Amino acid sequence: MNRYSAPAPKISPHITAPGAVILRNELERLLNDERPKTTQIVHEAAKNGDRSENGDYIYGKRRLREIDRRIRHLTTRLSKAVIVKGPPHDPTKIFFAAWIAVKDENGDISEYRIVGSDEASVEKNWISIDSPIAQRLLGKTIGDEVEAITPSGKKRLGVINIRY
Repeated sequence: MNRYSAPAPKISPHITAPGAVILRNELERLLNDERPKTTQIVHEAAKNGDRSENGDYIYGKRRLREIDRRIRHLTTRLSKAVIVKGPPHDPTKIFFAAWIAVKDENGDISEYRIVGSDEASVEKNWISIDSPIAQRLLGKTIGDEVEAITPSGKKRLGVINIRY
């Protein structure tokens, strides 16, 4: 790291059990299906002579690099994962895998689930445990309020429900 670069953010190793299954299935698909097919395409394209203008070869090699990069990421992520299978010892507090309903200062209610970084989904309202909102909510109970930075700016959020 040089003096101009910021340290990489620390990513939580936590993942839900269903999330781990999804990552394992993706890894298996890449190793057993996509990589062999792409390798075969590159092999066949290499037989066609000049590789510098061979689109199948060039695209295939690029795709192999992408697949290999993803395989390395998934392998590392799964080897370091802390798989959370059940509710915490104190379900009255917000921990990993909680569903949290919050009310903002305008009276609008939103529900979020705290999940691992690989599971986060805007469409599902699943937020990464590493996100600013999740970090502010962890350990809180019903009735607690937090000030969090959201995509739409700073908001004051009151916890109105927690479930696992």
